Amino acid sequence: MDQTIYSDGTYLENNESWHVEDSPWKAAQILKMLSKHSLKPRTIGEVGCGAGEVLNQLALSLNDVQCTGYDLSPQAIELATVRASDRVSFHLGDIANSKTPFDLVIAMDVMEHVEDYFGFARKLAPLGTYKIYHIPLDCNVLSVLRGWPIMDARAKVGHIHYFFRETALATLTESGQQVLDHMFTASATESEGASKSLKARFLNLFRRVLFSAAPAFTARVLGGYSLLVLTK
Repeated sequence: MDQTIYSDGTYLENNESWHVEDSPWKAAQILKMLSKHSLKPRTIGEVGCGAGEVLNQLALSLNDVQCTGYDLSPQAIELATVRASDRVSFHLGDIANSKTPFDLVIAMDVMEHVEDYFGFARKLAPLGTYKIYHIPLDCNVLSVLRGWPIMDARAKVGHIHYFFRETALATLTESGQQVLDHMFTASATESEGASKSLKARFLNLFRRVLFSAAPAFTARVLGGYSLLVLTK
């Protein structure tokens, strides 16, 4: 896929909100992981910050935290600028150019967009004491059988890699990071950006019921879930 879609305005044309509606939910997942491990980062860097609302939400919830977002898209940074404050700043460019490492680096729904995702993970490893990744689990039985969900994600939101739990975790481990924890997140049933069609609501009801008994099986077969991973 031509990676210029993020800089030439194509991605913004296809995703006018840059997924801002999902940002409070994504921030809540990060806060849940931080609370579980009693982590209190003072500095947070985000790669692929988009419109910046995830960092804005984190700054509202965490006292005395300094948040810095990076994105290669000028359109994303333009959207993010309105959310800048004394504790939240945004930069057009590569997070690798940061002069000092962060307590925490986050990459929320980024790895599936990057051509060299191994190189991406290795590059992030030394940039933060801890890292949190959010990775859509697009590779599931239902999506593979239907086909169109994967191709739709490729065309509309630029997903060019398709993970299931084990491949996502293996990628991070093989990039030299220690996986400390991971958990499924219900992106299809909880996020604001999820489909609200009658068919989707019926499928999501089935997902919720089955997930309560067999979470890994549900994610592998029915999809609709992402993986939140904490590494060091």
